[in-house]
Amino acid sequence: MLSEYLNALFFIFVAEMGDKTQILAMMFATKYKMSKVLLGVLIGSFLNHGIAVLFGFLIGGLIPGSTLQIIAGCAFIFFALWGLKEDDDEEDEQGAKKLGPVFTVAAAFFIGELGDKTQLTAITLSADADFPILVLLGTVSGMLLTSSIGIFVGSKIGDKIPELALKLISYGVFLTCGIVKLKGALPKHYINFYSVSVFFLVIGVFTGLLLKAILEKRKRGEKSLYLKTASSLQEYMKQMKENIDEICLGECQCGKCLGEACVIGYTKEIIQEGMEEEAVSLEEHHPLDESSKEKDFDTMKLLDSLVCTIQYLLDNYKDEHKRNIADAIRNNLELALFDEALDFNGDKKAYLNLIKEKDISMWEILLKSLQPK
Repeated sequence: MLSEYLNALFFIFVAEMGDKTQILAMMFATKYKMSKVLLGVLIGSFLNHGIAVLFGFLIGGLIPGSTLQIIAGCAFIFFALWGLKEDDDEEDEQGAKKLGPVFTVAAAFFIGELGDKTQLTAITLSADADFPILVLLGTVSGMLLTSSIGIFVGSKIGDKIPELALKLISYGVFLTCGIVKLKGALPKHYINFYSVSVFFLVIGVFTGLLLKAILEKRKRGEKSLYLKTASSLQEYMKQMKENIDEICLGECQCGKCLGEACVIGYTKEIIQEGMEEEAVSLEEHHPLDESSKEKDFDTMKLLDSLVCTIQYLLDNYKDEHKRNIADAIRNNLELALFDEALDFNGDKKAYLNLIKEKDISMWEILLKSLQPK
């Protein structure tokens, strides 16, 4: 009984490591709190795989056991090859702003996994299962596990993730299981030197073609969507945190830490909150201590951080969540530089004109830094 749950968890876990599920989870984690992303994954996967398990269970009673084993073996071999296929560089965020985070993620996972190899794997596993509900729980657990790992690992090591190794491991597991199932289910007279030779020749050709496509893409210096997303998430999590940590004077130079009452301490809090929450609200924080704006922060580092923030805003201005966080950080940097927060509505030229009125030398630095390269 437990073996059906563990088998389902294992196969989904192997199938989805480095695949579309983790890409979706990483992308949504740049916008929403991790707990909401995982709740959405749970709902979407449960509905998607629930349909698959029900379908598999129903057809399982209509097809002889040996035939099911042959179908399952062929399916696993197909999944092995499918796992080597490069994902299309697309991002599906349809209706994201209207449904709210949980239902947005749930809808994306439900729709995104329709007809995908995880849904087909769920059908295959449930077709000859004695306890299909355990198969469902196992497949959903596998989705949650891969999504959690994707978010965590993506935030830590970014584009250093060994994607090709993950694909090859998945390929090896599914291919081996498929061969074992076929060997046990096919009539003995079908298994001979010639049939086995042709089988491995065909598998070898398809494997070679798929690996060639992957390696050629790597040779051209192109990143897969998985690596792009991991890198983007890593940058999102770390970039401003590192900048602000460098600007912070520390208690040795600054004296007693004012925490959220300090313009830089408050910025640290915003960054941390932005990593965990859906939105950042300025009204929720304590008023700033006016003396913190007069501290001897490194002007060039503040300007560098402001340049990064403005560029980030220009690239992500339509994303309300990212804009809220970046605007809050921008306001604090402006307070430290100009003693007041400035308006920014996505118009770089208008914003630079405001800077020019405040400080011509800083305007020149920002103008040069924000020029297209």
